Amino acid sequence: MKTKTQQDIERVAKDVSDLLIAKNKSYGDSALNPSRIFSKSDTVEQLLVRIDDKLSRIQNGHDWPGDNDIDDLIGYLILLKIAKERNG
Repeated sequence: MKTKTQQDIERVAKDVSDLLIAKNKSYGDSALNPSRIFSKSDTVEQLLVRIDDKLSRIQNGHDWPGDNDIDDLIGYLILLKIAKERNG
């Protein structure tokens, strides 16, 4: 039997997973397969920039309506982990 904490971990992880999959569909897989129209940076570097931008907004207290900074940050870190795994 799972503890309440273990159940909460599964629920929150599923919520973040669902969010990432929805955004992946909406943005056309741009986080891990960017179109590179302007930026020629590799995928890992582009994700690091997005994470820096998100942390900067959190640090400066500049909320963006509709954003969930915690879920977004967790999502970017998951995508970074995937990108690093793919790079070997």
